[in-house]
Amino acid sequence: MKVVAFERSVQGTGASRRLRNAGKTPGIIYGGAAEPKMIELDHNALFHALKKEAFHSSILDIEVEGKAEKALLRAFQMHPFKPLVLHVDFQRVSATDKIHVKVPLHFMNQENAPGVKLGHGIVNHILNELEVSCLPADLPEFLEVDLGNAELGQTLHLSDIKLPKGVSAITHGDENPAIASISLPAGGVSEAAEGETPAA
Repeated sequence: MKVVAFERSVQGTGASRRLRNAGKTPGIIYGGAAEPKMIELDHNALFHALKKEAFHSSILDIEVEGKAEKALLRAFQMHPFKPLVLHVDFQRVSATDKIHVKVPLHFMNQENAPGVKLGHGIVNHILNELEVSCLPADLPEFLEVDLGNAELGQTLHLSDIKLPKGVSAITHGDENPAIASISLPAGGVSEAAEGETPAA
């Protein structure tokens, strides 16, 4: 994804306020061998980009004064109650250095899972994103979690997900964390249990 930015020379609260009043958002690009660079971006374009999932988990091409730099979105600050982006941080990436990024999980075939279709269970998403380590070129936009064969009472773990080549998961303490499960809603009864009810 391409992002067009402009270098900014003035800093401080007053300068940032003037930028925002002019429809711009102040930001910074840091990391790598180069010095941190103060930038400004078109607010509306940035606001709409932030609504896209891929913007948060893809390598971005940030063009500043005609020169492109590859970077990741690292942080952004929103106004407490207005639809206003106050500040944005990007981190440069190198093609040869591994990066740590949180990648969204896409849950597939939920409606067709036996635990949902036959067992009347509901899918619980325990994790919605997974932290991974990989080279920038190998970064997936999202990871698929296939629930097509999941039974009632079953829990899918990290080991049940097929990670793309060159991508490894970063787990903090738990080597094989739970990703999703299928359980009965409160007060629910599965068809199998109903069939076992003795006749009066």
